[in-house]
Amino acid sequence: MSERSDRFVAEIRRNGASLSPELARAFATVPREVFVAEGFQRRDGTWVGPADSGFLDTVYSDEVLVTKLDGSTPVSSSSQPSLMAIMLAALEVRPGLRILEIGAGTGYNAALLSALGARVTSVDVQADVAERARAALDRAGVDGVRVVLGDGYAGAPGESFDRVIVTVGVAGLSPRWLAELAGPGPIVAPVEHAGTHPVLVATGVPGGPVTARALCPAGFMSAAGPLTADRPGAHPAPAAARTLAELKPVGAGRSAPLTALAYRDLWYAAGVWSRQATHAAVRGREQSVLALLDESRKGGAVILPDATVLAGGPESARYGKEAAAIVERWESAGRPPMQAWRIGLALSGDPASPIWVPSTWAL
Repeated sequence: MSERSDRFVAEIRRNGASLSPELARAFATVPREVFVAEGFQRRDGTWVGPADSGFLDTVYSDEVLVTKLDGSTPVSSSSQPSLMAIMLAALEVRPGLRILEIGAGTGYNAALLSALGARVTSVDVQADVAERARAALDRAGVDGVRVVLGDGYAGAPGESFDRVIVTVGVAGLSPRWLAELAGPGPIVAPVEHAGTHPVLVATGVPGGPVTARALCPAGFMSAAGPLTADRPGAHPAPAAARTLAELKPVGAGRSAPLTALAYRDLWYAAGVWSRQATHAAVRGREQSVLALLDESRKGGAVILPDATVLAGGPESARYGKEAAAIVERWESAGRPPMQAWRIGLALSGDPASPIWVPSTWAL
């Protein structure tokens, strides 16, 4: 491995991914720059191309690389490598396994799967994204990957798979994926929960039962079509900047903030215990925070990373009390990590195109 590859693999490990020798070798040898040959957007909003200074240093860092925008909204990217590694490890790939990938992205994830010995069918609904992924895989000399243009909900009709991995945010799992599996899975997918997309590892059969465990926190671009269909009990959409009423403290919080992971664990629990949980942009904070929105979506309560509760709007007392109760309940339960929840899924969404969505949780 080169010095740059060594640093890349080491950074992925530092950021929480446990890499097997095979997975480490895949990240060290698959040329990520080939899959972003037309450039990508930096965090500061500027565009970087192969001829620009620092291009390779950024490519071989543990960063999301946004490769396509619709106006100012990202619609395709190369995901954060440490998150990719965690998801690939959960997939338990072995040579010869047949993998269905929903969301081709740049083709890089499929190339890593191929390097692990898998045969991959990758489905993407965006024609230009599928074509660019196909071209990048050809340039990289990757074998065993077929990129298909189509709606990910349908999977790949007529084919059979051993595993499914989903690289876009979804509201639930398509029954078609279960029908195309030769066994119970797993299906590794980022499934909407309280305005975020924590990754689930699910197993099941077409007629149910379908169960899952939470793997890690994540945020993904949302899929289109039936995979993000509205359904009863769905959490509200996130609140944009400057839409909430003035918020005032109703709880004291802590002397020290929760760690980032602990805050995500609290967030997950809030989504289990309140269907009003989502996230909101709050004045003076760069990152969105956990929120319980009232029916008007202009008020409610937020829980900050130090567990301070702020509330505003005509029902501020009610929502502030509910938010404080969630913090207390999570503390009393021993601060359970999201990985402690066991999840049951049920069919919901459009009856013509149903999806399996999380419906029951148990610690």
